[in-house]
Amino acid sequence: MRRWVLLGVLLLLAALAAVLEYTRRPGVDAFAVSGIDVSHHQGAIDWTKVGAHGVKFAFIKATEGRDHLDTRFHENWEGAAQAGVTRGAYHFFTFCSPGNAQADHFLAVVPPTPGVLPPVVDVEFAGNCKAWSTIDDIRAELQVMLDRLEEAWGLRPLLYLTNESERRIIEGHFDRYPIWIRNVYWRPAPDDPTWLFWQFTDEGTVDGIATPVDQNVYRGRPDELSALIAESAMVAATRARAVQGLGVKG
Repeated sequence: MRRWVLLGVLLLLAALAAVLEYTRRPGVDAFAVSGIDVSHHQGAIDWTKVGAHGVKFAFIKATEGRDHLDTRFHENWEGAAQAGVTRGAYHFFTFCSPGNAQADHFLAVVPPTPGVLPPVVDVEFAGNCKAWSTIDDIRAELQVMLDRLEEAWGLRPLLYLTNESERRIIEGHFDRYPIWIRNVYWRPAPDDPTWLFWQFTDEGTVDGIATPVDQNVYRGRPDELSALIAESAMVAATRARAVQGLGVKG
């Protein structure tokens, strides 16, 4: 009897896994533009193979908090560019550091750069500090950083969110910012206009990367992504010249 119960449980679990896979994958397949996000955790990356695999864009970890630099950022940043993979840089927002200090750190590493995706601020509880005081304080410092990045780049930054950080911190307070949402179980609501990118798995397999990797899709068409990059290129080029003291204002 126990054997049949165990077999029934296993079959039920297998069926549930199949349902989850069915509900998720058709949503992914409906998108024309796929990409990845990486950090030093992926080790050395063969970006030529990544590009040949069909990866169209890559979000690359640059900074964290007020002073941490991802050890492979510059290597990945240049490697993606040389392979023709559209790049974007992201910053892991620390709940226990001032927003201004975090913005200074990110902008020192990734100044306005033509031809790349808008900067991303990664907001999540996992892996964050534990000494933060209140959610309102987190929101206030996050707003400071977002304002600084928008002023410097001339573009609204993207917010990378988990379901928890969206529910506890973002929802109803940062509605003007486009979202890159993480959800490894369900496709985000297709009628929700706020999200632009969706991270649908952290166990992806991509040629040129030896470890599992986060995979993402862009919600729009390839030409819409190209338009976003073109806008970023135009604005960032203007801002970069201004920073260099050439008297050009964005």
